[in-house]
Amino acid sequence: MQNINTFFFDLDGTLVDSVPDLAKALNLTLIDYQRPTYDENTVRHWVGNGARVLVERGLSGNTNAKPDYTPNEIDAALEKFLFYYRTLDTKDTVLYDGVSATLNSLKNRGYKLALITNKPSEFIEPILSSFSLSHLFSLTIGGDSLPDKKPSARPLLYACETLDVLPSQCVMVGDSKNDIQAAKAANIKSIGLTYGYNYGESIAAYQPDWVFNSFSEILSISS
Repeated sequence: MQNINTFFFDLDGTLVDSVPDLAKALNLTLIDYQRPTYDENTVRHWVGNGARVLVERGLSGNTNAKPDYTPNEIDAALEKFLFYYRTLDTKDTVLYDGVSATLNSLKNRGYKLALITNKPSEFIEPILSSFSLSHLFSLTIGGDSLPDKKPSARPLLYACETLDVLPSQCVMVGDSKNDIQAAKAANIKSIGLTYGYNYGESIAAYQPDWVFNSFSEILSISS
């Protein structure tokens, strides 16, 4: 870890538990389409690939996301979902234990911090601001910031270029296989967190460099 100077973080399922708000917005959308609604635990297994895929999974009722709707209809459903999500104002989104203290400690130790999420970028700042975390991040990248999102390596490599760091100097921290696969594709070390959203699968199955049960364990590999 001597040459590590930068940490990349996922948002949903890593820093915050946003499922309560996401589930509400999704169910309001599904009601408009006269589709079945789902409990938070079900929706928890659908989060991680961005808002559009979440809507597709809701309309189809499963992770495979093959709803009987045209692309234009999916676009319209996505707009409904985003409208409802905005109106909820992420009031039921909560910060995981240890996140604020750990991020502040890493920043104080001189590490660069960046946020790389598949969540639409418009929702990043309101969430970070609500927990007084905005000032800690030198860069934030949303799912719509670039042509590709995780598990593509592109957002991570873009962050490296923007922050003027090498992939070998970075660690990606996330709760989903998308985070680990993106890190491997970018030749970046990764930390897999067990408490987030990974489609009901063990994050260890994707072989991150470290597997932690709590966010504060990240400090054990920093100096």
